[in-house]
Amino acid sequence: MRDHISVPCLVMRGGTSKGPYFRAEDLPSDIAARDRILMRAMGSPDLRQIDGLGGADTLTSKVAIVSKSKRPGVDVDYLFCQVDIGKPVVDTGPSCGNMLSGVAPFALEMGMFPMQDGETSVVIYDVNTSSKIEAVIQTPGKRVNYMGDAAIDGVPGTAAPVILNFMDIVGVKSGKMLPTGNVVDKIQGVDVSCFDVAMPMILMRARDLGLEGTEGRKEIDGNKELLARIESIRLEAGRLMGFGDVTDSVIPKVGLLSEPRGTGAITSRYLTPHALHAAHAVTGACCVATACAVKGSIAHEFARMPEGNPRTVWIEHPTGMVDVRLETTGEGADLQVVRAGILRTCRPIMKGEVFIPEA
Repeated sequence: MRDHISVPCLVMRGGTSKGPYFRAEDLPSDIAARDRILMRAMGSPDLRQIDGLGGADTLTSKVAIVSKSKRPGVDVDYLFCQVDIGKPVVDTGPSCGNMLSGVAPFALEMGMFPMQDGETSVVIYDVNTSSKIEAVIQTPGKRVNYMGDAAIDGVPGTAAPVILNFMDIVGVKSGKMLPTGNVVDKIQGVDVSCFDVAMPMILMRARDLGLEGTEGRKEIDGNKELLARIESIRLEAGRLMGFGDVTDSVIPKVGLLSEPRGTGAITSRYLTPHALHAAHAVTGACCVATACAVKGSIAHEFARMPEGNPRTVWIEHPTGMVDVRLETTGEGADLQVVRAGILRTCRPIMKGEVFIPEA
């Protein structure tokens, strides 16, 4: 096609997110050039993303870049890119556990790793968080199976399960589970628990911000005064956590917590951070579940924790629940996460080439 270049990609739904998956070898090694291509591919910056693949929502403005790994004991490397909708920014600071659920199937489809008959285990290195995740994929007859009976809240229908076992997820950005050194800090008169497990988060009581904790996107995203107050707290928390000025970063994320209303352990409203997630981020779920197990934290005071270790912690969110199978050692500030497991699903949607204006 004249005056355009083409880049191969596979568009997939990963968990409750969606976006193109690229092989690293098909993109420029220069970061600035790579980011220009990703922005044009998604149609950013433009609130409608009308000129690209993006869906005008933070959950559908995501990109996964995958490559065969040279690291010992690792099969593939995964770099997540959050493409800003309204600004020319590609953020690789956070990771995305939902997009992660499509990484192993993508790698298998691209021939980066051999399939086993029945079930294939793929070890993924998360470049964003310097952590490892084991993904278990159904591969009967040495072909990736996408159809099955597994259901996740926030996605219609059922599909084959993708099991994600998160390892080495404590202190992914700060090096510590509690980056400020405290289980609870007070910022601008509001109690917060700052955790760094799979995803750095600031956890607050929903009621301290005048909320019930059951609000949806309409009530939260439409409340500009509320969002401005949360952002002011987030900016100060970011500095306390050692991240500096986080104005143009999507980490740390924000969790607004309250007591469970159903059969779950806790209710969480997860902000991305400037809008409410339609469901809940996987990495954020690992963080909230861990906080529930730490005595003295804001999450622990609400949590209705199951017995045993490992235990499955169900987190209630706007469209249902997400489960985290949590295995820990130690207690309080000395608690260590051995493994956090999540069940997700994924599905390929379109395979082809995305066209980028050559200029």
